[in-house]
Formats: sequence, C-alpha cells, structure tokens
Amino acid sequence: MPALPVLALRVLAKPASRRLPLIAALVGLGSSAFAAATPVGEVQFNRDIRPILAEACYHCHGPDPASRKAKMRFDREEDFTAKREDGFVVVKGKPAESLMWQRITSKDEDEVMPPPDAHIQLKPEQKELLRRWIEQGGSWQKHWSFIAIERPAEPKTKDVKWAKNGIDRFVLARLDEAKLTPAPEADRRTLARRLSLDLTGLPPKPEVVESFVADKRPDAYEQLVDQFLASPQYGEHRARYWLDAARYADTHGVHFDNYREMWPYRDWVINAFNTNQRFDQFTIEQLAGDLLPNATIAQKIATGFHRCNITTNEGGTIEEENLVSYARDRVETTSWVWLGLTANCAVCHDHKFDPITQRDFYAMSAYYRNTTQSGLDGNIKDTPPILVLPKDADQKRYGELSPLIETAKKERDEARKNARGNFDAWLKTATIESWDQELAKDRAPVQRLPLTGPAKDDVLHGTAGDKAFAATVDANAKPLEWLDDGPFGPAAKVSGDMAITYPAEVGDFEKDKPYSVSAWVKIAKDTPDGALFGRMDNENGFRGWDLWLQGNELASHLIHHWNDDALKVRTKGNQAKRDTWLHVAITYDGSAKPAGLKIYVNGKYNGYDTESDTLKSTTRTAASFQLARRKSSSLTTNVGLQQIQFYDHVLAGDTIARQAATPEARKLLTTAADKRDAKVVDRLFEVMDDNDQPLVAATKKLQDLENEMKSVRERATVTHIQQEKMNSKAMAHILARGEYDKRKDEVEPGTYSALHPQASDAPKNRLGLAQWLTAKDNGLTPRVIVNRYWQELFGTGIVKSSEDLGIMGDAPSHPELLDWLAAEFKSDWDVKRLLKLMVTSATYRQAAVATEQKIEKDPANRLFSRGPRFRMDAEVIRDYALSVSGLLSPTIGGASVKPYQPEGVWEAVGMRESNTKNYKRDSGEALYRRSMYSFWKRMSPPAAMEVMNAPNREVSCLRRERSNTPLQALVTLNDEQFIESARVLAEQVLKQPEDKRVAEAGRRVLLRPFSDAELAVAKASHGKLLAHYQANVEAAKALIAVGERKADGALPSADLAAMTMLCNALLNLDEVLNK
Repeated sequence: MPALPVLALRVLAKPASRRLPLIAALVGLGSSAFAAATPVGEVQFNRDIRPILAEACYHCHGPDPASRKAKMRFDREEDFTAKREDGFVVVKGKPAESLMWQRITSKDEDEVMPPPDAHIQLKPEQKELLRRWIEQGGSWQKHWSFIAIERPAEPKTKDVKWAKNGIDRFVLARLDEAKLTPAPEADRRTLARRLSLDLTGLPPKPEVVESFVADKRPDAYEQLVDQFLASPQYGEHRARYWLDAARYADTHGVHFDNYREMWPYRDWVINAFNTNQRFDQFTIEQLAGDLLPNATIAQKIATGFHRCNITTNEGGTIEEENLVSYARDRVETTSWVWLGLTANCAVCHDHKFDPITQRDFYAMSAYYRNTTQSGLDGNIKDTPPILVLPKDADQKRYGELSPLIETAKKERDEARKNARGNFDAWLKTATIESWDQELAKDRAPVQRLPLTGPAKDDVLHGTAGDKAFAATVDANAKPLEWLDDGPFGPAAKVSGDMAITYPAEVGDFEKDKPYSVSAWVKIAKDTPDGALFGRMDNENGFRGWDLWLQGNELASHLIHHWNDDALKVRTKGNQAKRDTWLHVAITYDGSAKPAGLKIYVNGKYNGYDTESDTLKSTTRTAASFQLARRKSSSLTTNVGLQQIQFYDHVLAGDTIARQAATPEARKLLTTAADKRDAKVVDRLFEVMDDNDQPLVAATKKLQDLENEMKSVRERATVTHIQQEKMNSKAMAHILARGEYDKRKDEVEPGTYSALHPQASDAPKNRLGLAQWLTAKDNGLTPRVIVNRYWQELFGTGIVKSSEDLGIMGDAPSHPELLDWLAAEFKSDWDVKRLLKLMVTSATYRQAAVATEQKIEKDPANRLFSRGPRFRMDAEVIRDYALSVSGLLSPTIGGASVKPYQPEGVWEAVGMRESNTKNYKRDSGEALYRRSMYSFWKRMSPPAAMEVMNAPNREVSCLRRERSNTPLQALVTLNDEQFIESARVLAEQVLKQPEDKRVAEAGRRVLLRPFSDAELAVAKASHGKLLAHYQANVEAAKALIAVGERKADGALPSADLAAMTMLCNALLNLDEVLNK
C-alpha cells in the first residue's frame, strides 16, 4: 500500500477532534492539582476527609483487627469522639485540643502520624482540610454509597431553558459552580450516529440518518430513540456489556481450556434486554432462577451466570480446593457486579477499608457451597448440572421418551427375572463342552498366540488356522519367565528387551478393514507406560497399531504418522488394574473414527476419550508384531500375556463377554452345585442372559429408546445451570488465610452485616441472596447499575471506579445526580426507560467540542461540559466495518463462531490434549456474525479484540481499559476482516456514477457528506491509489483476493483495489473509530 495517499487522507478527520485527545492528555498531567485543590466553604467528611483517612490511616486504624494498632478505628464515628487516656481524638471545634491534630502536626518522629516508617506523608492541603473539618465541628458521615437513597431535589440553575430533564439540572448546577457553559447540541447526523452506536452497537443506515435530518416533527429525536430501543440489536449490544460482567466465555479456562457449551445463557441475556425484563427480576433469575416456584426452562438457563466462572480438571488438583475457589469467585463477582465492592479483600482477613469482615465473606460463600456442581469439570463441554435443550423438531419426542424408557426398564427387569429362572435350570446340566459350543458360534480367529506353559521351545509360537508359525526371540535375551496363575495355566511373562517378534502375517491390519484382537493381560505394579503388544514402526512416524498402557488406562493407536495422521482412543474409569489378570479386547470397524475403535476390559465397554482424530492414510507397516514393545522403543517390563487372538471382523460384545468369563465358567462348571460361588454364578448369568430371547427383546427395546434419547441429546444444545443439593443445608467454613484446608468456624448463609439487613423470613439460599440485592432499602445496587449504564454512554461513570464504590473507590463527580438516577431506576427497574432518560438529556446531546476554557477546567469531561467522545470498543469497531459494507449477518443467537484469526493463534497456548488447541476458522455467514458471537477462548481471546482491550473474561470485567496503540492501527488497516469489508464496500461504491463514487464512500462510512476540502483530498488520494494499482496489476489482484468472499469479477482489478484502499483508509479515521 503506498504511504503517501493514505497519509494525505488524515486531514479528513476534523482538526479539533484530532488534536484534543493529545491536548487533554497533556493538560491531564497537571490536573491532579485541580482535583486536589482545597475546597472553599464547608468541609464534607465523605468528600474531603474520608479519602485522606482511607489512604493514610486505615491500614493501622481501619476495619481489619489483624493490622489495627492502638485499638483505634477511624472508620467509625464513636472512635473519634470516645475519651482515651490521653484525651479525645477529635474535640469538635477545637483543633489544638484534638489528638488527631496534635499528632499529624507533631515534629517528634515518635509521635507524628502517619509514622515515618509508613512512608506516607500528609500534604499541607490535606492537613489544612483536617484542621478546618475539626474547626467546623468534625461532623461524621457514613460512606456515601452505604447511605440509603433519598431522592434529592433537582437544583435550580441560572439557565432555565437548556435542561430537558432532571439530569441536566444537576449537570448544569456543577457547570455553574465551575463557571462553565454547556456545549451546543450536536448536529443531527452526529446525534443519529451517536444514538445508534450507543443503543444498538452499530452505525445507523444512511437512509435512517437522512430521514432524521429531514424530520421536522418536534418529537423526531424521541422517535429515533424509540426506534433504536425497539431494535433487536439493542439487546445484543446491552448483552455484550453484561457478558463482560458475567465473565462469559466458550472454554473452561485454565489447563486444557476445553470447550464449554453454554451459549444459550448468552442468548437468554440478549432476550432479557430485548424484552426489557425488569432488572430486579433479571437479577433474581440469574442468581436463583432454579429456586423459583415452578421454574421455567428460561429461568434455569439464566442461572448460567454463575456457571461462567473458570473451572479445571487438572491432574493433582483437589476437588475441595476447587470448590472453595469457585465459591470465592462467585462471591467476588456478585459483590463487584451488584454491590460495587471489592469483597476479594476479605478472603484472608477482614477488609482493610470497607466494612466487610472475613466472617461476612464466608457467610456469603455459603450460598454457593450447596450446589451439585463437581470441583472437577472433566474437560468436557457439559459438566453437570446441565440443561438439555432439544432442537425444535425433537421437542415433542424428547418429552415422550423419558416415560417410555421408565416403562421399558420395568419390562426389562421382569424379563430378566424370568431369564434367571431359565439360566438356573440350564446351569444344573451345563458342561464345559456346552460352554465352548456357545463360544464357537462367532467366527474363529485368523491367528492365535496361546502363550501357555509349561516352558518348552514352542510355547511362544502360534497358529493361523491349521498352520503353525514360529516366534523369534533375541538370542541374548534373558530366559522367559512364567506366571503360574494364568487364566489357562502358566502364562508368559515378557519384557520388551526380549525382542520377541512374529512373522509378517501376524496382526497385519489396515485402516479401512475391520479387525479385533483379544488377549489376557497382567500388568505389574512397576510396569511402566508403553506398548503391551502391537505392530508399530516407531522409526517411521510410529506407523501401525498397538495396545498401549497409559497410567491407569489402556489405549490403542492406529497411526500413519503421529500425530497429524493418527487415531488414538483411551479407556475411561481406571481400567488398567494392576497385579490382576484382565481380559482385553480391541475392536475396530474400519471407519477411521474414534467411535469405531473400542477397548473392552473384562467383557465390558466403558466408553472412551479421544486423544487423536486425524487418521487419513494407510496404517500398514513392514514392522513385525512384537510383545511388550514397538519396533525399537517403548520397552515395557513385567507384562503377563496369554491367549492373544486376532480376528478379521468386529467381535460381538457378547462374544467378548463370554471370552472374559471363560476361566471362571470352566472352574464353575467343574465344581459341585452346592459349592459354587454365588457371585460367580451371578456374573455368569450376566454373560449368558443373551440366550434368553424375551430378555434380549426387552433389553433391545430399552436400548433402542435409550439410544434414541442419546441421539436427541447429542443433537441438542446443552447449557450449564445452577442446581441446589437436596436435603442439605447451605453452609461454609471461615478459612484461615483463605486456605481450603484450614477450616475455622462453620457459618450459615448471610449477607454483609454492615449493609442493609436481610429480611427475617428470607430463605437461606441463593434466592434469599437475590432478594436482598434487590430489596427496597439497598442503596448500593441501583447506584452501581445506574453508574455502569452512564459509563456505557459517556465513557466514564459518575463514579469512575465503577467496579468499586467502596471507601477506596473514586468519589462521584455528581453525587446528587447519581442518587436521583438511582431513585428513578429503583422505582420500576426499567432499563430502557433509564437509558431513554439519559440519551434524551441535553447533557448527552451536546457536541463533543472542547474549548480552551473547558480543557483547562474540565480536561477529562468529568463535569460533562461537552458530549461524549471516546474510542469505541473492539467489537463495535469490527461490527461497524461489517455493517457499512453490508456483510454483517443479521442472525441473532446460536452457537459461537470462528471468524478470521491469525494462523496458529491458539497453538502457542493450547495443550496437546486440548480440544481447543487448533483454531479452525468457519466459513460463509459465520465469518460475518456480530463480534459478540465470536468464540471466546479464555487463554487466547479473539486477537484483534484483545489488542483493543477486550478482556479474557477469566474474571468479571466491569470497566475495560481504553488504550490507543500502533498495534490497533495495524489491525484495522491490515486484518483480513477489515480489508474484505473495505473491498465489499468498494464494490458497491463502484456501481455509482464515476463522479459520485468518492463522495458515496465518504457518505457510507462517515454518515455525513464530505466538505468541499475533504472531498478534494479524498479524490486526490483515490487518484494516486488508482495510478499505483494500474501500474501494479498483480498487487491489485492480490489485494482484492483477500477474504473468503469472491471479488466482483466484472470490476477492473485496479479500480476495485484503489477504491478498497480508500474505503479502508476511511474506516481508519479517528472520526470513525471514535464515538
């Protein structure tokens, strides 16, 4: 891309908007003096004094008894006025007689406060504030956010015409104090764009903008607001902010970071906002929807809020430790999201600043310690408790299947009872011969290795039908040993260093042909991981197959080249028992799929875990079949082997079960009836019950129904939910220093004792907690939520630290306005009404223009002396480009998608066994879905969004950082998604008359017409770009080939490339990237 034309386009950005951020930043370097200036007039404890005490004194004289000194607390009024041995801390109206003033002004290092070793010194202006506060009477106030909300009266202002609602009167009152005036109202195009971005997260259609510009009705603006609030995209945009708070993601988090399916929760949030669900109900359903009477499916889905936390299945982790961690996360998240308090500071000790004790913290955690969730997630997508959500076509049948299955179980049990009678009758006359006849009904093996003693030269040899074949044993190997307890007599004890090999025909299998192998195996306690037997060439990509010991499990490989062309499955449930004989059978159906490769242990198949599923090519190898080793590696020791049999078909499950039961059956059938072991008889019946046709039919009916249910569930979506334990009370323990195994007192569920009381009849569960959060006397939740909605619109909350409204958080810039809005919101919990109130205010409608006076007095716009202007969030920037190009998919909801990302983006952090190790992008519509639907891997969030400060969502995020870096520009200039969007937009622009094309590009992207000067610059830049690509046709072709969507072949390559670059440059203007 030529540099000159792109640089020329930079003048299209409005000069003031280009310069002001830098000016504001430079002025901001000196703004601390403005913020810290000593207020004139009345000194207020909350505004002026508490911040000084919190910073300089609370560590030693605050809520935490562990660090408290001199039995003095500065967070309680009574400690200020109580008489001490050496006098009063504060003598109202008399600084000189007050211990506080004496100590902070002392010249004695042993007396002065804060002490020198605290490394904190009070500034002169802070001391002066303390002196004046005492002099004015030393009045004490409860921390502002803990005070019950009382709707303040709207202030009177000099300008009675500017205000459009109560918001403006509070803002204007502060501006009057600062001797500032509001900015003029923004022009209609700016307002339409601002409104659309704030309410839907998308730019408005150009025709919507122009319609609003031409609309002369007095309520035109309000009509536009209502239009955007009614848009389905409104719910998507609001949900995006909430998903940050909920720490929603598509993976579990640490370790494997495997896929977690719970996108129905995300869709529930979208729907809740679109239907304008009352916020109190929105809260209750997310925290305790499952505990509501006759809870609906939607209310259960809502409880996914607290299943969004990080979980793990890492080996060596302790389940109880994980459960403690999960509960801690939920307490911290609840406190941040609804209370704006940093409860994490009370995990190990009482909070050092806010009135949250350690007992309070664990009382809150008790609400989350009575759920059925396991401490280990199993690395699966559907860790219980889950809710199965069948497809629409399956809904009716899904409801029918459960009762049908219950009936089929009863029929099966009755048939089993009858079959047992038949079996007992058969057993009275059964012989070994009749048993062997049943076993012979399946086809005979193509090869057999008996490996049965006593020791002689041919014991390791085998047979293929009627023919024998010989084994080869390394001449230098140690002598063969025998195990006397083999299932069929003495059995071979082998080690890999014996180098026992067999002829080429033994175990010669191919990936597209079915086969089975059965064997008796005994694994010693000290047997290391490795091949038990197999035919594999480790020197040639490990081509071949084997039976593999892997810790407490067995595995089987089918490999062309490990591991990019291979199949590997592993048993589940600690199948590789030690120091006992196991019957093991491998069956393979020739499908090259994990489900086609099964490992049976002692006649039973217990499912599998897939470790590799990439097999495409041949698995045949010239390497020979060997015992306890591969060709020259994986030497295994102390393995007992007997009766290895090879089949050219898939062995039936009942045949495998009979093989496994044969040693016991032979022993049983040669034992007198009155001396037979009842447990062995029962096991034999389990093997033989397939001979009873009524039982077979009843079992098949049940299996068919269960398989149908399984298929419905596999097609269905699942979502993680909360579920309370039955017949168990909620409780927790205070943990010393937060360590899971250092239990102290047991505590029942409870809320923060220093805040509003919980109703006496509130249930001692999550429902009681949710009701406490939405109680009428709770002043925190409405303040916290209102502040965050203000932050979404204005870039910064009325309280800047929106995650912390506690003592160490920022003070509100407009405390009365915050309380007024909170009172408004609390009256009906109506989110749409609240947002409409904000966006219809004159404050919101101001132009984002700063004068020199405002830069000096209000550099960060904390007085709201002008309209909001800040860089948009990552998702909005991407969606903006997709929207103006027409590529954006309108589909709402559904599974997460994988749009364009850099090659190998997950590999650097993906563990080998993880199912999110490799990023495989989607195609088609999925590439153009809204960004909120992008697959969110916690250990590697979407790269282009992370660059623009999107969080990883490992923990709740209530306030994103907002940086501006060169890397962000590299993304928006060069990312495939942005280049493709620019090219598709260019294709549409090029369909306009030639003399209108450049202007049309500007109108579509900027949503306003170019000025004459801007149009001249844009045309000049386009001309240079066109000349460049006409001279470099191959470069033009390469550019327009970017992206999956094919370029319009009817358009000349140079023309399309030049217009693509112009559109791309426009999409990178500050005016576009900022709101």
